[in-house]
Amino acid sequence: TRRVIGAGVTGTNAGDLIAEAALAIEMDCTAEDIGLTIHPHPTLSETIAFAADMYEGTITDLYVGGKGN
Repeated sequence: TRRVIGAGVTGTNAGDLIAEAALAIEMDCTAEDIGLTIHPHPTLSETIAFAADMYEGTITDLYVGGKGN
């Protein structure tokens, strides 16, 4: 279904980050929904959007090397 069904976050500020993931699960969001949501910059919450964009293959804010790089 492409819906977010779980999330795991560890480290400093994990409590702040998991809140967005929990909301995405509650709202039955897809990774695309998360990626299309406006996230303030620079913030830790952007990393949730980055992860969603990487999953969808639409990331433009980070370099993601291909095979052999």
